[in-house]
Amino acid sequence: MTAGRISLPSTYPLHPMEEFGRLSDGERDAVIKLVGKPHAVERGDTIRREGDPAAGFFLLSEGWVLASMLLPAGRRQVLTIHLPGDVLGTSSMSSDEAVETLTAITPAAVSAISLTDFGQVIQKHPRIAVSFLLSAQRERITLMDQLASVGRTRAEQRMAALLVDLTERLGPLQLAEHSTFDLPLTQEEIGDVLGLTAVHVNRTLKILEIDGLIARSGRCVSILAMDRLVELGGRPRRPVRSGLDWLPAR
Repeated sequence: MTAGRISLPSTYPLHPMEEFGRLSDGERDAVIKLVGKPHAVERGDTIRREGDPAAGFFLLSEGWVLASMLLPAGRRQVLTIHLPGDVLGTSSMSSDEAVETLTAITPAAVSAISLTDFGQVIQKHPRIAVSFLLSAQRERITLMDQLASVGRTRAEQRMAALLVDLTERLGPLQLAEHSTFDLPLTQEEIGDVLGLTAVHVNRTLKILEIDGLIARSGRCVSILAMDRLVELGGRPRRPVRSGLDWLPAR
């Protein structure tokens, strides 16, 4: 791992935990102190490998990271594409060993958070624990939708759903201007997400281009017909729960 200057999103590191309700000033300060200063990783670096000791989790402040598992035949299944602001490695909180491998696919910056430090924070600020839980459940729903998509839909539908998801997640981070964004994944990596071969990924992207749904230039992808892409992808549109009166008092 190498050191370097980190340019943080303006909402970092609070936006994953404030998706369902704003934290108090004291809670915000506690999260910022917990996260601390991130460290830089290079493209291709492994942040944590499946089977490593799992003493905590991470918060991604810059770059893209893949969470993946090795299958019995030696192939890789990508579980999640993590973007800035995502919490990484929470699935391993219930295990002594990491259940997934976290790999940077761009230069990135992450903060390591120990379970001990996190436990001390949520003891003083239980609303942070609830916000953390809700954010984790949001990710779980995304994984459920992805599992259903990979298992029961055509390649074009899977690709459409992936591109819609990335566009909607990159937009609030100001990384998808006018529905155009840089896609740093290789076709093999996209295939590991969608359960397709690299050849099938290339063919599927060309079909979406021919149909006028997207345009590509190098790694740059432009969404030309979002409504049609959403319809093709077919994933449920799930609104975020509003009204958090049931949360613990601040």
